[in-house]
Amino acid sequence: MREIEKIWEVTILSNHGPIHNQFEAALKSYLNAKHLSLFVNGHMALEIAIKTLDLQGEVITTPFTFASTAHAISNCGLTPVFCDINPNDYNIDVTKIEELITEKTSAIVPVHVYGTPCDVNAIQRIAKKHGLKVIYDAAHAFGVSVNGVDIGNFGDISMFSFHATKVFHSIEGGALSFNHEPYKTVMAKLRNFGISGPDSIDMTGTNAKMNEFQAAMGIVNLRYVEADIERRRQITQRYRNRLGSIEGMTFMRDEPGVKSNYSYFPLIIDPVRFGMSRDELHDRLHQYNIFTRKYFYPLISDLDSYRRPGDGERLVNAKYVAERILVLPLYSTLSDDMIDYICDSIEDISYAASVSASRNYLRRA
Repeated sequence: MREIEKIWEVTILSNHGPIHNQFEAALKSYLNAKHLSLFVNGHMALEIAIKTLDLQGEVITTPFTFASTAHAISNCGLTPVFCDINPNDYNIDVTKIEELITEKTSAIVPVHVYGTPCDVNAIQRIAKKHGLKVIYDAAHAFGVSVNGVDIGNFGDISMFSFHATKVFHSIEGGALSFNHEPYKTVMAKLRNFGISGPDSIDMTGTNAKMNEFQAAMGIVNLRYVEADIERRRQITQRYRNRLGSIEGMTFMRDEPGVKSNYSYFPLIIDPVRFGMSRDELHDRLHQYNIFTRKYFYPLISDLDSYRRPGDGERLVNAKYVAERILVLPLYSTLSDDMIDYICDSIEDISYAASVSASRNYLRRA
């Protein structure tokens, strides 16, 4: 409320007011970004990143992400080409990128899925070899670093989302971090109808400006983000300790050299070893008033807008993970008692499934 009062004092609601500028400077410092620009949301930020680089033709990306990634590419008149994922971290499989590169390819748009960094060094080598641009979808990766380098410093541009469901948010919002200073002038025009001065419009743009209310929320939440990430780490560790011995259920571990933000807690459910499918567990947990997410399912490549012949046979790892992934509740105010309730419920369901499987086996025998 105190931050919002400043808006009434200055009487500027939007168009890069003082709170917007304060927030931009604070984020630039926190993310150790060389340059940074704010936007109304992450999706519009990604579209503007694509337009800033003037991309054409085809863009290689992952099918295992939120639809926004592919939509941004398509909305800019480009064709997303889907690459399979690594089954260990669910990120784009760097060993399969080059086989998809054609004379039409202009860029790679990898996603740091669940905040786990992609193989940024391998992607940079491929991009340099083939003269491609790299835009990272870092919507999940706020506050993440790799070997001491903040995640927004890789590639040509990185996009962050500040949607209310993220580790850090400004209700809605987004940002682009980049190392090439001239991009900032282009982005400023693109997010404000192409306007370059009081009487001039240099290009076709849109309205993607962050307003003062969003910026005020961002300034407040930035004060608490480190404490929130620490609490998320504690929650993640408690989940790992409680669920580690359950047959047929696997989860990710911390990556060496990576400072994580613990944004999600995804599980892979093996239906044979666990005794039921991901969908069945998802529905059973609802009966316990526990709401999980099949995140990301379905694959973008399976949506009517993007389905193409041959993708199903080529994207085998992505299909395997999408059919088995389940994300548990994780937020900084989740209590230890609630975590234990969730884990106890999963253990109960797992035990019942194993008993049922044993009885079915005995009947067949």
